[in-house]
Amino acid sequence: MSDPAQGQAPENPYPVRAVAVRVAGWIDKLGMVWVEGQIAQLNLRSSSSTVFITLRDPAADMSLSLTCPRNLVLDAPVRLTEGAQVLVLGKPNFYTGRGTFSLRVHEIRAVGIGELLARIERLRRLLEAEGLFHPRLKRPLPFLPNTIGLITGRASAAEHDVTTVATRRWPAVRFAIRNTAVQGPTAVAQIVEALAALDRAPEVDVIVLARGGGSVEDLLPFSDETLCRAIAACTTPVVSAVGHEPDNPLCDLVADLRAATPTDAAKRIVPDTAAEQALVDDLRRRSARALRSWVGREERHLAQLRSRPVLADPLRMLRDRADEVHRARRTIRKDVTRLVAGESDRIEHLSARLSTLGPAATLARGYAVVQAGTQVLRSVADAPAGTELRIRVADGAVTAVSQGEARD
Repeated sequence: MSDPAQGQAPENPYPVRAVAVRVAGWIDKLGMVWVEGQIAQLNLRSSSSTVFITLRDPAADMSLSLTCPRNLVLDAPVRLTEGAQVLVLGKPNFYTGRGTFSLRVHEIRAVGIGELLARIERLRRLLEAEGLFHPRLKRPLPFLPNTIGLITGRASAAEHDVTTVATRRWPAVRFAIRNTAVQGPTAVAQIVEALAALDRAPEVDVIVLARGGGSVEDLLPFSDETLCRAIAACTTPVVSAVGHEPDNPLCDLVADLRAATPTDAAKRIVPDTAAEQALVDDLRRRSARALRSWVGREERHLAQLRSRPVLADPLRMLRDRADEVHRARRTIRKDVTRLVAGESDRIEHLSARLSTLGPAATLARGYAVVQAGTQVLRSVADAPAGTELRIRVADGAVTAVSQGEARD
């Protein structure tokens, strides 16, 4: 069985020098490369002919170590400072003695304003295509925030403007202030961290990102993609008050509200006590005037109704018709009396006729009614001899016994 290849088993390891030499050889094959980034640290020592630079990626938490000749930094087309955006041409190197990687710089170029603006425009189109600027994503600001989260530079004019104006407008307002770098290589990371902390705080109702004006390079952190996406991800409304009126970094477009200046942000976040009191007083006056007008209108309407004859003198119509009612009553009474008298006479006539035709009147004229038992005698055959008869006359009745049919 053959021995394992060197470095592939613990029995046959590489020595450190061999690994370092091999890594250096692989890296050396990369050749010259152009790299863009932001200077995060610049170590220029008067006693050294080599300058050490840390180049940071603005959109990610990554950096590279650079080394370059001193005269290359001093003769650069622009003054190199921390936060400057640069292009460098360098050769990747792996230093076997310390096991470190660096980029040996041979040329340095400053990123021009035109290029920066072009990149910001490309990023703007990308974010717009993703819908981060759409109005439907804009969260409404509370009418009166309980606590305002403020992200700004330490002891900055922007902080003074926001707190002073807001407190003057509404003295009870409170602030949760986070002081961060607002330019330079560390600004984006610090602002994103402060933004996340304030967004998590339940008492914070609105977050203000405030900074005074500056050059395009100074305001670059506020057009950073990482910061823009962090603002879009917030659940708390965010107000962007960066720069002055002409400045328009990308965070203005992503934020829920863009204020022209920090002072303008304070005016738009909290209401003015005096203005609100004046508005309340005006509304009270208008409502009182409207109520008085309504009451007056209803009083006039009631007065018109009461002035109408039917309501002003409800009995007038009865009085006007009283004589007519009395005449009608007399007429009705006469008609009823006449009707009753006529019917009384007719009843008397009928009664007299009935009396004349009745059996009592006939008996009074000398007639009699003969009954055999309960039957009225109608024939001599009905009363043979010996039949008891009852004879009824006008003043009473007598009994008799029949002797049979009489002979003439």
